[in-house]
Amino acid sequence: MALALGADFDEPELIARSAKGDLDAFNALVEHYQRALFNFCLRLLGSPEAAEDATQDAFIAAYRAVNRFRGDRPAGFRAWLFRIGVNACYDELRRRRSRPAVSLDEPRGESGLAIDVANPGPTPEERAQTAELGGAIQEGLSALPLDQRLAVVLCDVQGLDYAEIAQVMGVSLGTVKSRINRGRSRLRAFLLTRGELLPSRFRRTSGNR
Repeated sequence: MALALGADFDEPELIARSAKGDLDAFNALVEHYQRALFNFCLRLLGSPEAAEDATQDAFIAAYRAVNRFRGDRPAGFRAWLFRIGVNACYDELRRRRSRPAVSLDEPRGESGLAIDVANPGPTPEERAQTAELGGAIQEGLSALPLDQRLAVVLCDVQGLDYAEIAQVMGVSLGTVKSRINRGRSRLRAFLLTRGELLPSRFRRTSGNR
């Protein structure tokens, strides 16, 4: 029987039931985290198709390993799941390098516009600006070294705290902070050298810095 989400979402119970092979319980966890995990993979890989494959692989791996999840970890299930997502993205990158078929520079949908995970504005102009800005940000993210891209996406896109990021990346808090700072600095510099990619209001702001 499918489980309802919302106020009744009890993550520890769902994890415990999943560890005993309850597929409905794990599907509830999937429904809760699938959007965040897909968006995370999309920002790392830059391709919706690659992100879908990595997300699916990550959830399959998580289901197989959920009975080994240690619930006493300070950063919790989300960071554990994202760590599996990182490995799935690395595997997907290796596969795509061996058979390059899509550009990993910028995620694009059927319309050809850059995909943006945030809700678009209500007007066509705002939608176009949102897509344009999303494309510029994704291009900047794709230009970062992978470790810095991962740290920035986890922090600024997914909203994980430093402890969670440290668990996902398997590094110290100091290394997390360093990678985030370096990544943000490089991303900022990248965007400022490509002002034509930004909506006009962002060009004016960057020009004053």
